[in-house]
Amino acid sequence: MASIVLDALGLKCPQPILKIAIKAKELQPGDMLEVLADCPSFPVDIKAWCERTGKTLLFCATEGDGKHKAQVQF
Repeated sequence: MASIVLDALGLKCPQPILKIAIKAKELQPGDMLEVLADCPSFPVDIKAWCERTGKTLLFCATEGDGKHKAQVQF
């Protein structure tokens, strides 16, 4: 089981989700992907992507400086 960090800071919708979709092709069941993003719509986008792809969104936390951190289990 791998744990990967994906930095999507500075990218705007839909780029963070596109980066996640590309990285997802490399991941195996049980792997964890932590995503850092500052796009305002990221929390909604990551939730929708996980629902659409059947991945488990463990959490999506918004930090005080407009940054978001999400963890997805594959």
